[in-house]
Amino acid sequence: MNKSHLDLFWKNISSLPYFRGFLRAVEGRYYQDINMTQPILDLGIGDGHFNSVTFPNLINVGIDPGLDELKESKQKNGCLLHICGFGESLPFRNRYFSTVFSNSVLEHIELLEPVLNEVNRVLKEKGLFIITVPNDNFTQNLSIGRMFNSLRLNRLAIIYQRFFNKISRHQHPDPISEWEKRLRLAGFNILKSWNYFPKESLKILEWGHLFGIPAWFSKKLFGKWVLVPTQWNLWIITSWLEKIYIKDQDSKDGAYTFFILEK
Repeated sequence: MNKSHLDLFWKNISSLPYFRGFLRAVEGRYYQDINMTQPILDLGIGDGHFNSVTFPNLINVGIDPGLDELKESKQKNGCLLHICGFGESLPFRNRYFSTVFSNSVLEHIELLEPVLNEVNRVLKEKGLFIITVPNDNFTQNLSIGRMFNSLRLNRLAIIYQRFFNKISRHQHPDPISEWEKRLRLAGFNILKSWNYFPKESLKILEWGHLFGIPAWFSKKLFGKWVLVPTQWNLWIITSWLEKIYIKDQDSKDGAYTFFILEK
């Protein structure tokens, strides 16, 4: 584990709820090995946190339907141009971008086909489309659901799994084969894909939704997820999570899939 990866870990843990920061740090380090040619579009930029801590250079364009989040993104200075808009109607000419990425966004969109078709339209030939999405392991590996199943309380397991996907705003925690099919139908070749975030890591994310409630109050009251982002204040969390973060997060039963696609 090199210093840049550990720096990325700290930037996320010190500015997000620990469970979300952990996931974003894992995803962010994968991007360090990808040659992303400009111009670059961030599809679903949100509050701009991910691109501002992940990439050393500014992203060219970020688009998102959330106006309040875009205002927050502008303050982070990770992107040159912010546009309020939807993925199914991208306000760009054909074949304009060399790279489009969408980190943990597509699973929240009910109708994916129009969005994927639009990405294909604005992407240059041989351009890269990079996405991260949950797969069906996310649902099956939730620890409380697995506990209910072990007790043969299968109905309770299904109710819990549906509830957790609902609070995660997941429209598509789909099997990998289904993701692959829709991506190919939209005109993309899969250059590389892998699953990441094994059961141990997903458990941290799952239980973090409960233990992260204080961070939610901090965000509402003070505008910060982490009120005191210092080493001494976060040393317990960082000491614990760093030991897991430095492990290889690639896993066959990983809850998320990373796709590198080519038009």
